[in-house]
Amino acid sequence: MKRPQTSCRIIAVLLAGCSLAPDPVRPALPMPQSWAVSDPGAADALRMPQWQRFFVAPALAGLIDTALNNNQNLCIAIGRVEMARGQYRIQRADMLPQVSSGGGLSRSRTPADLSYTGKPLVANDFSASINTSWELDLWGRVASLDAAALASWLATDEARRAVALSLIAEVANMWLVARELDERIALADRTIINRQESARIARRRYEVGSAPRLDQTQAETLLGQAESALITLEQQREQTRNALALLVGAPAGTTVTALSSVENAVVRDLPPGLPSALLVDRPDVRGAEDRLRVAEADIGAARAAFFPRIALTADYGTASAALEGLFAGGSSAWTLASSVAAPVFDGGRLRGNLAEAKAQRAVAVADYEQAVQTAFRDVADALAARHWLGRQVEAQRQTLNALSERALLSDLRYRNGASSYLEVLDAQRDLFATEQALVETRRARLSSEVNLYAALGGGNDDPSGATAATNQDSDRCIE
Repeated sequence: MKRPQTSCRIIAVLLAGCSLAPDPVRPALPMPQSWAVSDPGAADALRMPQWQRFFVAPALAGLIDTALNNNQNLCIAIGRVEMARGQYRIQRADMLPQVSSGGGLSRSRTPADLSYTGKPLVANDFSASINTSWELDLWGRVASLDAAALASWLATDEARRAVALSLIAEVANMWLVARELDERIALADRTIINRQESARIARRRYEVGSAPRLDQTQAETLLGQAESALITLEQQREQTRNALALLVGAPAGTTVTALSSVENAVVRDLPPGLPSALLVDRPDVRGAEDRLRVAEADIGAARAAFFPRIALTADYGTASAALEGLFAGGSSAWTLASSVAAPVFDGGRLRGNLAEAKAQRAVAVADYEQAVQTAFRDVADALAARHWLGRQVEAQRQTLNALSERALLSDLRYRNGASSYLEVLDAQRDLFATEQALVETRRARLSSEVNLYAALGGGNDDPSGATAATNQDSDRCIE
């Protein structure tokens, strides 16, 4: 009684097949375990927030949401995900028996000289059948191809996620640049008003003979420089709005909002402890790992191709010479068949395919390691930018305070005849340039926070929500 059970187990194992693919192993992360952190406890507990929780400025959050709904690059990425999912479904179908149905009607006439009765013979043939075919995947060839298609689909979805994360960062940075330009334009407007007054005073002093013509021309030069800077800033703001509208896929609005009014409420602060293990959740790193799984599955399929392929086919139906007898008793017809195909000579094709698959795996390993190293560098650069730009803002604030006092004192000295207007000219130029540079540096510091969030892979703590969002996007982009 034990022998039949043993035989059944052996048959079940054979039908289930085996895998000739190499065991999946994630390569060791080629980087330090962490950056310099001041609070390791916070680092261990860190989880990246979703973008809705990280970007707290309502206007910016609204633009990001609109961009995720309208951006065409994201639609292209979603379309590629759907293509990969379709390819996976096609490959998945090969693991199941293929069942089809069919029917036929034929009518033929045999001449008398060919008929065994010596008379012309007219014959009818009616048939209806169900056909089944199935490849026994004893060596895991079909299963390996299925695993490769699944990993390719997942890699494509990670590419879609990378596009979405990049889009979020681009919209945030472009919005910050627009706020920077709004404030710089306001500073330029205020400077022009002050310089117009200075030019009027210099002109009046020249007219009454209390100052040389040179002072008037220098004051007018200062005014012209400020007006030229304002024109350039206006052009940059218009171009920034156009770029933002392209990213968002809708008009971005013309509301003027200075950077100083939103500077303290744009993003949430990230904890100081940032372990390098966070990088494994970056879309590009996960996509590289999925591509490595594709290469491993391709090796399994290439190895299985060296072994025989066994296919089973079965047909069952009815056949009759008359339509009314098609489903009558005794009209059933069936066929069972099997086929075996084994490679004998292929000129080295199979070995070439296996060598190619192994080389692709080596490339995939290097690609994964490079993705991890690039991710580590991106985060290190963002951390360095956040630290040093913060220091630079403080230094520029101190410089601006000193230059403001210098400009005030030089103007007083000129009005009292203690110095030439050249001293005022230099002080005003340095003050205006430093004011503009400080606003730009403050924006760059905020952009470093955005870049750090993107470098760490963004939020990924709700996969089910991400999947639901992807399905909604697919319905929008693919009709």
